[in-house]
Amino acid sequence: MRRDELEKAPQRHATASGATVVRHRRDCKHDCRRHGSVDTLGAVLRAALGDGRDRHVPVAGGEDETRRRSCRRCSVRVVYVSTLTEGGPVSHLLNLAPAVAHAGASVRLLCGNREIATRARNLGLDAGAAPLRSKTDVARAAQLWPRLRGAEIVHTHDRRALLLCGAAARAVGARLVHTYHGLPDELVGLPGRPQARPSGPRLRGAWLLHGHLRVEALLARLGALVVPSHAIAGFLAAHGFPPRRIHVLPSRIDIRRWEPGPPHRPVRLVAVARLERHKGMDVLVEACARLVKQAPPTHLDVYGDGSLRADLERRVTMHRLDATFHGHVPGVRDRLLEADLFVLPSRGENLPITILEAMAIGLPVVATRGGGIAELVQDGVTGLLVEPDHPNGLADALAVLIGDPERRAAMGRAAVRCITDRFDVTEAGTEMLDLYRQLCASST
Repeated sequence: MRRDELEKAPQRHATASGATVVRHRRDCKHDCRRHGSVDTLGAVLRAALGDGRDRHVPVAGGEDETRRRSCRRCSVRVVYVSTLTEGGPVSHLLNLAPAVAHAGASVRLLCGNREIATRARNLGLDAGAAPLRSKTDVARAAQLWPRLRGAEIVHTHDRRALLLCGAAARAVGARLVHTYHGLPDELVGLPGRPQARPSGPRLRGAWLLHGHLRVEALLARLGALVVPSHAIAGFLAAHGFPPRRIHVLPSRIDIRRWEPGPPHRPVRLVAVARLERHKGMDVLVEACARLVKQAPPTHLDVYGDGSLRADLERRVTMHRLDATFHGHVPGVRDRLLEADLFVLPSRGENLPITILEAMAIGLPVVATRGGGIAELVQDGVTGLLVEPDHPNGLADALAVLIGDPERRAAMGRAAVRCITDRFDVTEAGTEMLDLYRQLCASST
């Protein structure tokens, strides 16, 4: 590396896993190299499954364009690809993409359905629908590849997008970035921490652990892997993902100022989650059943849907609890204003957007200790942390805050300060764009 390049290089801070938290200099320059396209799937896959050191891709009927030198003010062309239609990753992307555009990038979104694309266009972004039905939907993925041409960065936000568009990004000469929002449900360990022990059928578990992660690790060598928490960074580094490719950039949100309302009677608990086993909503129902004898009357609002909804509603009826299941509701952040306390009893998490949203409007949080949650919620300051799969411990923590409105208010104020200081989305746009420019300047 030449001396002038060394002086412009990003500052790196190593983590225990070997991943890096990158702080980029604001005056860096970069080289952007464009490539021709590959016209066969075989060539694409051969390029993708190489060792990741060679930037060049075999081209059909094209030549590399002349390398051009540009300064930080030039617009990096970014295409985001997400096949999801709901959940935290979608909220994350709709927060991130406008911030990156505002920071100076040219941004396009390929979204999981027309509704998400419309929401993105309402934010002033160039967006279209890109429905992919499965990780093997190569035919539909091939239709998307022309829409990636011209991109310098292709940033995927779920596994389908990574597996189907990762190789195509390489083929069109773009650098690949993938945000790892979380683990497959089967790899979420019961103690609340990611672990390599599948909980599903043995054959499916073996594929997820020994095949699924290995393919993703291989694709990660083509560019950069962004993770919101150090917990997931450590897990991925331990399972074959190259540490030098892992960048810890926390999820951030659009911070709007809200005045917290007066306490409700009865106290209102709110949970926002997919109704699947790893979210631990069964534990929450059992904890609420114990609360009947421990705390003043409460009402539980549950936002989200999933395969366990009918069973959870049956349990609520059996215990005669005051609870409402609202299903999937867009704009759920506004519904949080009707609550006094946010609860998320997950068996394993990354860095949940729902907790960020709750803290931003001044709700104290009761959640499980493990994964990235402990990096977000400060126990005893912005909320209370309990062990996963422990309904008695969850009930005790809820009872403490249900009976102490002044402590809830103090924790809510601390939560707002935390989000304002650490998780404002305007910073995310600058950080992500700096990473993109670093990748464009890199030769590996």
